[in-house]
Amino acid sequence: MRGARLSAAGAAALLLAALLSACSSKPVDKTAGWSPNRIHAEARDELNSGAFDKAIPLYEALEGRAAGTPLAQQAQLDKAYAQFKDGQKAEALATLDRFMRLHPASPAIDYALYMKGVINFNDELGLFSFLARQDLSERDQKAAKEAFESFDELVKRFPDSRYAPDARARMRYTVNALAQYDVHVARYYYTRGAYVAAISRAQQAIADYRDAPALEEALYILVQSYDKLEMTALRDDARRVLDQNYPNSQYLARGFRGPDKPWWQLW
Repeated sequence: MRGARLSAAGAAALLLAALLSACSSKPVDKTAGWSPNRIHAEARDELNSGAFDKAIPLYEALEGRAAGTPLAQQAQLDKAYAQFKDGQKAEALATLDRFMRLHPASPAIDYALYMKGVINFNDELGLFSFLARQDLSERDQKAAKEAFESFDELVKRFPDSRYAPDARARMRYTVNALAQYDVHVARYYYTRGAYVAAISRAQQAIADYRDAPALEEALYILVQSYDKLEMTALRDDARRVLDQNYPNSQYLARGFRGPDKPWWQLW
C-alpha cells in the first residue's frame, strides 16, 4: 500500500514537472507591447533583408494588432508576398483570396489580382518550359490557365492600373505557351498514328488561341493527319488555310520542327 502511495505521488510529481516544462517552453511573443507601427517597421526590415520566414509571423501579428485599419490590409498583402517569396505558394494564394473576399472595394484589388497571376505564372514557368525540353504532354496546365484568368480580370476591371501593361504581356506569353502545349500534344498523337486525336487537339488550339505562333504547326498537323486518313477534301481545305495565313510556311518544305527550334526562338 505504501509502495502504491509512493507510486501515485511519483506520477503526480512527473505530471507537475511536465506541466511546468510545457509552460516554460511556451513561445514568447516578442511583439507584446509593440505598437502597430513598430511591428510594421520590423516586418518590413525582415522582408527587405530576404528573411521571409521571419516577416510572415510579424505580418500576422500586425493583422491582429491593427485590425480594421488600412495597415492591417497592407499587412495581408505583404504577408502574401512574403509567403510567395518563401516558397509557400498555396498559402500566398489563400491569403490573397481572403484579402479580396474581405475587402472587395479596396484600391489594392488590382495588385492582389496581379499577385495571384504572378504566383501561378511562376509556379508553372516550368510549364512554359520548352526551355527545359520537358514533355509537356505529361504536365498540368491548370496554373497557367488560372494565371491568365487573374491577369484577364485585372486588365478588364482595371485597364489603367500600373500593373495592367505587365499583365497583358504575361497574358500573351501564357496564350502562346498554352497553344504550344496543345500543338505539342497534337504532334505527339500524330507521331503515334492517332490521327483523329491529333486532329481534335490541333482544332482545339486553333479555336482557343488566335494568332499564337503555334497555330502554323497546328494547321500543318491537320493537313498531314487528314492526308493519312485519306480525307482529301478536308486536307485540301486545311492546306488552303495554311497557305493563306502562312504563305511561306517552312513546315510544308521541312516538316515538323526539330527539337532545337522551340516556338519562342526567333533566330
